[in-house]
Amino acid sequence: MEKVEDSDFRHAPPDELKANVSSQQDVSEPQEKKHYSFYLSILMLSMIGMIVSWDVTALSLALPIIADQLQGTNFQSFWASIAFILGTAVTQPIYASVSDVVGRKHVLYVSIFFFLVGSVIFATATNMNIVVVGRLIKGLGAGGLDVLQTIILCDITTLKERPRWLGVISVTDAIGVVTGPFLGGVFAEKVGWPWLGWINLITGSITGILAFFFLHLTPIEGQIKDRVRRLDWYGFAFSAVIGTTVALPLSWASDLYPWASWQTLLPLIIGLLLVVPFVFVEKRVPLPMVPYQIFDNISIITGMISGFLYGFSMNAVLLYVPLFFEAVFLETPMEAARSSLPLCCLFVSTSIIASFIIDWTRRYRLVLWAGWGLTTTFLGLNYIIGAETSRAQTYAFQALLGAGLGTTLVGTIITVLASVRKVDNEGLGAGMLVTVRFVGTLLGLAICSAVFSSTFSKYISSIQKFPSQIAVLEDASQAVGFIPQLREINVPEDIMQVVIRAYEKSFQTVWVVLAAFSALAALLSVLTRENSLEKEEMGRQGFNAPLSES
Repeated sequence: MEKVEDSDFRHAPPDELKANVSSQQDVSEPQEKKHYSFYLSILMLSMIGMIVSWDVTALSLALPIIADQLQGTNFQSFWASIAFILGTAVTQPIYASVSDVVGRKHVLYVSIFFFLVGSVIFATATNMNIVVVGRLIKGLGAGGLDVLQTIILCDITTLKERPRWLGVISVTDAIGVVTGPFLGGVFAEKVGWPWLGWINLITGSITGILAFFFLHLTPIEGQIKDRVRRLDWYGFAFSAVIGTTVALPLSWASDLYPWASWQTLLPLIIGLLLVVPFVFVEKRVPLPMVPYQIFDNISIITGMISGFLYGFSMNAVLLYVPLFFEAVFLETPMEAARSSLPLCCLFVSTSIIASFIIDWTRRYRLVLWAGWGLTTTFLGLNYIIGAETSRAQTYAFQALLGAGLGTTLVGTIITVLASVRKVDNEGLGAGMLVTVRFVGTLLGLAICSAVFSSTFSKYISSIQKFPSQIAVLEDASQAVGFIPQLREINVPEDIMQVVIRAYEKSFQTVWVVLAAFSALAALLSVLTRENSLEKEEMGRQGFNAPLSES
């Protein structure tokens, strides 16, 4: 059944209206029993989300310990972090496009292979340079895993049933986000940091086995050689260069090099200028890697912008909330991770609840509006949270912020998928959403870093003479990296108060900036139209259970 918008319901002939009402009534009818291999495929997709989330979040607490044990420099530590991001940024759109032409499973196997090889290299590293190489190769695999998780879910489910399965997968994605910092801290301090690689080898191998035996997708017609020839090779080359030249300066701006430096501006400008010939090339190839043909209605445009702004906000919040507890309340990294649990737990629970609300009501606009409303409100209210604020108020505000983020996540995904008019393009839409969300993450972290450093420099300047223990803070770009050492310094009380105040104001300014971008997303979401969720067709690579076992 084709997707029907509200305006279509109002102007539909009686017979069509009756058919639409009938289809909505069918929602409550028992669903056809799934083959057991379908549920194992959902388990496989869930594991993908968890291991990628683990890898992204676990390193934050483990990296200082790894660098100390391997005698790494700050520069090497920076590249150990950025290598993974670079690998993911460059490969995500390429994986999405290739999978649409040659088939999902082939590309999934390649992604798992790179992820496992990178995990082994990381686990066996004897110096920081090898750690950087391992992280880069893991990023090359994680880019495919991240984007294929959503694309394959779109393949094996219909739009009608997808909200409930998004809820299931959201559980493991969020568990990875919540437990990642704890995993990184425990492994690095108690078990040994190489186990951060070995655990990925174990879980990644299980994922590959599940995919090989139980992910039964309808094969794409034609010889694979012919399909490979149809790939957008020029688009891939442009995408890789643009992704690299944009991701790198956004990652090191204000941390490794100033925003105004040529090291930041030159590659960023080159990357942005290359977008012009890239668009020219994409309009002239038969199978462009950027699926511009899906942008044929206002809802998918606002949905993609919503996804971009969601990536901009969510990852900055997940990074800065634990750092806030470390800097302002002087907690250890593990204590800060525990203090962040209200945000993380509400993020998990509301993403599940939002999925089932959409599945029950067959409406998603109110969920999207509620999500952005909560996110904007409590990002703004976080401005009044400081060192003197009660813990109850602090936890309550961040919990409600987590509720907003969890609700917005599901609302944004459903908005995009429901707005794609052709069922075969849903995978492309899902892949594009994951990519723009990741680009939003890079830009959000870069802007927040610049805002943090600028605000910190303003408030720390009241110290006339810096004691030797905090002399590094004269360079505001070092403020975030210095946070773990705040509990160990011994300086006069008045100077310590100025330092804490500078951190407090820096975090509060970041919340205001994020609230402004969230408010923009909330305003744009008003333009989103309510499309029908009753589409029951599957794409050309839909789930195809063995006939003998059906």
